[in-house]
Amino acid sequence: MKMSNKVLIKLYVPTLGETFDIFIPVNEMIWRVNRLIVKLVSDMSEGSFILDKDYAMINMDTGKIYDNNDIIINTDIRNATRILLIEI
Repeated sequence: MKMSNKVLIKLYVPTLGETFDIFIPVNEMIWRVNRLIVKLVSDMSEGSFILDKDYAMINMDTGKIYDNNDIIINTDIRNATRILLIEI
């Protein structure tokens, strides 16, 4: 089954020591996806992940910090991209 409107990423959250495989929409802006990911991680960690902080999405292979004003499809985020979510 091909999902052309979403990509599957591997998200690493060092503050929790956890890794998540999640689908993200390719036609959304980074800031919106970031907010959705933070909410998802908070829900999955049963509230041990703090929502009211700012987080950056970083490509674990290239070290690139994604600009909040970019759209996912215009970045190098593709299936199997490894993303680090850190507090800024």
